[in-house]
Amino acid sequence: MSTPAATDGAGGGTGQVAARARGLTKAYGTGETAVRALDAVDVDIARGRFTAVMGPSGSGKSTLMHCLAGLDSVSAGQVWLGDTEITGLKDRELTRLRRDRVGFMFQSFNLLPTLTAAENITLPMDIAGRRPDKAWLERVIDTLGLRDRLTHRPAQLSGGQQQRVACARALASRPELIFADEPTGNLDSRAGLEVLGFLREAVDRLDQTVVMVTHDPSAAAHSDLVLFLGDGRIVDALREPTADRVLERMKRFDTLVPEAVAKPDGEG
Repeated sequence: MSTPAATDGAGGGTGQVAARARGLTKAYGTGETAVRALDAVDVDIARGRFTAVMGPSGSGKSTLMHCLAGLDSVSAGQVWLGDTEITGLKDRELTRLRRDRVGFMFQSFNLLPTLTAAENITLPMDIAGRRPDKAWLERVIDTLGLRDRLTHRPAQLSGGQQQRVACARALASRPELIFADEPTGNLDSRAGLEVLGFLREAVDRLDQTVVMVTHDPSAAAHSDLVLFLGDGRIVDALREPTADRVLERMKRFDTLVPEAVAKPDGEG
């Protein structure tokens, strides 16, 4: 199944698409023991939208994110970030592209304990020798409610506050695309909802593009579009999701039911 350029209003031109893949295949191993994590996936990620990717363990959702972000090589097919095909880039070019055009959030916050929140937010740009856009950085800090936490170190922040700092770090360079891999996985339900709300605001108020891998229907309900993966393929897509609609759609696919049972609404 393909997702043609987010037909829910994004249009079909590459200017409306933040990332896309055609025939994306990722295999591990060779010969009879080879395992296809992704099987000829066609997908378009609409610019200025919030896309969630769901599926059970082994469905390929994290592999899809890593290939779209240039964190992992592909076995076959092509991947573009905007108009740039990244599948043929060398390691140094990929590193520069990820640094300059992509933001990342992960389950673990990956904050340096000796740095303040403000220093953690600008760290990637500091390493790259780039000065942040001061007006944009101030806007991100205020949108995420971090103004009174900038001088605090990670140990002085709650889990939700640490993830907000990680979110601000991902946003600070004004990337074309933000990838979030289970960003609420280490948070309680209240902190998780808070971070999801800030990701939603990043799309609605800051015109960012977010792709989030999640197992949680409640988290997916914050998105504009949910892509369901099973056995390395996109098996369905749901626009205007709610938690109930996501859960109901998951039940239509036998491969997705075990995870829905194992991880009920609101957990992790």
